[in-house]
Amino acid sequence: MSMVNVKIDGVDVSVPAHTTVLKAARKAGIDIPTLCYLEGVSGIGACRMCLVQQKGSPKMMASCVTTVTDGAEYVTNNAEIREARRVNLDLILSTHNATCFTCVRNKNCELQSLAEKLGVDTVEYEGENPDYDIDMSSPSIVRDNNKCILCRRCVAVCNNVQEVGAIGFINRGFKTKVGTEFDRNLAEGVCINCGQCIKACPVGALSERDDTQKIWDALADPDMHVVVQTAPSIRVGLGEEFGMPMGTRVTGKMAEALRRMGFDQVFDTDFSADLTIMEEGTELINHIQEGGPFPLITSCSPGWIKFCETFYPEFNENLSSCKSPQQMMGAVIKNYYAEQNNIDPKKIFSVSVMPCTAKKFESDRPEMNSTGLPDVDVAITTRELGRMIKQAGIDFPNLPDGKFDDVLGESTGAAAIFGATGGVAEAALRTVYEILTGETLEDINFHAVRGIGGVKEATVTIGDLDVKVAIAHGLGNARKLLDSIKSGEKFYHFVEIMACPGGCVNGGGQPIVNAKTLMDTDPREVRAAAIYDEDEAMTLRKSHENPSIKKIYEEYYGEPGSHKAHEQLHTHYTKRKKY
Repeated sequence: MSMVNVKIDGVDVSVPAHTTVLKAARKAGIDIPTLCYLEGVSGIGACRMCLVQQKGSPKMMASCVTTVTDGAEYVTNNAEIREARRVNLDLILSTHNATCFTCVRNKNCELQSLAEKLGVDTVEYEGENPDYDIDMSSPSIVRDNNKCILCRRCVAVCNNVQEVGAIGFINRGFKTKVGTEFDRNLAEGVCINCGQCIKACPVGALSERDDTQKIWDALADPDMHVVVQTAPSIRVGLGEEFGMPMGTRVTGKMAEALRRMGFDQVFDTDFSADLTIMEEGTELINHIQEGGPFPLITSCSPGWIKFCETFYPEFNENLSSCKSPQQMMGAVIKNYYAEQNNIDPKKIFSVSVMPCTAKKFESDRPEMNSTGLPDVDVAITTRELGRMIKQAGIDFPNLPDGKFDDVLGESTGAAAIFGATGGVAEAALRTVYEILTGETLEDINFHAVRGIGGVKEATVTIGDLDVKVAIAHGLGNARKLLDSIKSGEKFYHFVEIMACPGGCVNGGGQPIVNAKTLMDTDPREVRAAAIYDEDEAMTLRKSHENPSIKKIYEEYYGEPGSHKAHEQLHTHYTKRKKY
């Protein structure tokens, strides 16, 4: 690797050729302010916050898009640069709807933090404040263009990372805004509800639809039996909402907090993840024994499902008919649990805590009503749960460890890894191998399907068959994988696709990490490592070994893939229009 030597604010630093001044400065321990820059997503130099000068040149340049020159000296801090940054920030603030105290991003807003850092406490320029209607059409995402600063980060992640193209820039000049095709509501376009745009937004222009009041109302209703389930990745993300280190496992504290909030039962979605493996694993076994059709593609990610229905409907028949763990748990609660406890399903209010904004869309799908009622009444994100715990006055970091309620709280390590990309495939392979071969799988860690590579491949020998597996996370990578299958270039027996880069640990509903932190730390890796630690710590690590799963089949469903299981735990898909 070719290296270059430069000097930044008098500090000598050696970096690879083509490194930006921004990154070189960071290596030298120098913090340059940014606003439009987002690691791995967007670097366009639009906000002009990262201005620097090269000695010998009177011009200022955006450090996020300027590569270093060998032997050059750069200045990041002088009176001229500081004033230019302040003026640029003042201009941005002059048209910003600064309702900070009531904004969902208050105290976690990059614009707010930058104003404090640069000492901008008054707005000297008077701009024309926009007056846009707030788009509340989506069940998942709220758009408030009055707060938008036109940084382009949301557009970059939607178009370049996810390759969905639901939003872009429309109009010109002072009328420029982020909008959908034909300037329709978000729900009318091709948005797949993944929420990655929310995490990319540095301000409060994009947020999840807040459904917390519905839960407070249900908890206050003495006639309602209110239950909650929590997804695997919540336990490695929730702590960040309370200042705990990224990737801290808070499984017990989370269960205790939910109980103190007043829920009648606290269930673990890991249970229904194990249930999903039994149903989906049976599907895969049937496909293998019957010679196809291949590939069988996972159905856990609702953003991916909507993407497939919209852009690749020819693969609808390849999708596993299994509901996601969220919806399976909802169906189990309003059927099995209701019958076992003699509770009218109409009196059950079922809540899910998910890392994913698309889960709100999924719970609203008309197919998700095994009893004629919604399987899940309300789905909230990690961030919403964090706010509810704070509203309840619970000192989360200092809570003792509680436990989930049985029988819908017992789970295995296979379920825990659902939260990381490759986890569903690995969990399925652990079970499918042992069922098909009748042999004990000694090494249950399938490292080939782990990690944050965009498309991963593995071949697993099961009996006489080499089972070919592929993993994709992030919908841009999903496009590459599906196109290779369509063209005949690639063949697989089993494919896992997750809408969000990194899988659920990096879902659109997970804690928002600021751009500065993302330059040095990848939440996908840190949270996934915690997920795998949870798996390693479990006594049982294969879904078919879960005694509660065995019990529910013995008492209720009969066997995986039974008629009753299909009625309650499986679904179907539809072709969606793009325009």
